[in-house]
Amino acid sequence: MLSGALVIAGLGILIYLLHKLRVTTIQDYKAKYDYINQYEIKTYKRVFLCFAIAAAMVINLYGMSKLKTVEVWFFVRLFMSIAGGTLIAYVAALVLDYYYPTVLNKKLRKWRYLSRPSKAGGKMRLLSEDEEDVHLEEGMQAEENVFSIDYDVWLDESSGEIRIDKYPGHLQALKCNSCGFYTMRVVKEEITRHPSKDANGELIKHFQCSYCKSVRATAYNISTKEAGDYKAATEHSFRKNKNIDLVRVEIHSNVAGKKFFDFSNIEQAQKFLEEYDAEKVS
Repeated sequence: MLSGALVIAGLGILIYLLHKLRVTTIQDYKAKYDYINQYEIKTYKRVFLCFAIAAAMVINLYGMSKLKTVEVWFFVRLFMSIAGGTLIAYVAALVLDYYYPTVLNKKLRKWRYLSRPSKAGGKMRLLSEDEEDVHLEEGMQAEENVFSIDYDVWLDESSGEIRIDKYPGHLQALKCNSCGFYTMRVVKEEITRHPSKDANGELIKHFQCSYCKSVRATAYNISTKEAGDYKAATEHSFRKNKNIDLVRVEIHSNVAGKKFFDFSNIEQAQKFLEEYDAEKVS
């Protein structure tokens, strides 16, 4: 039984080491990002499952030398071993589902925004939202407008090389302001104002935390700009700070009490404050 527990524990360690080796051997940053995002949590769950089975086998050894026949103690010991292994696996699953995404998010952001080397050996620069649209097809821009896909455009200014990396729009959950976990995901999207020739449209995204079930809504602009409008655009200063996911406005009113409003950038928040009417939203 002990040798079996050691073998299972060794298998868990082997799975972990193979995962780390695989991550190390992937040279392309985008490919490394995709692999970590797709397999890391799944791999760690397998590792802890092996540890849980090994722990159950070790617990089951307790009092074995004194047990001569199948008695009540045999079933008690069996229950304790199963309960111990299940507890380890369950706690590990909770940590990986609710805490580890915070760590994983930082790791993924590192590989996503780490400067890419070009084929000519130069250093590529990540373009801002305004700059990148001129390099995206109309279909790509439409995908970004509805937040189904997010594109990163990298440019080597010396050689002119362009690289476009594609990411699912809701790949990473946002951090929940109530529980602090990265478990806030989009559950509903609705267009409250369609874009026109003279004005941008507005998309409301409804989020819900899968852990504490808190909800929030965020307004996004649906741009009406064409690709040519971005050629003379300057770099968007807000995009420089990759650590900001959203802008939150907290308003305390004698009429409506305390309300929260979330926006994707500073410009939207400023426009909201200029047009805010407490009586209309109370």
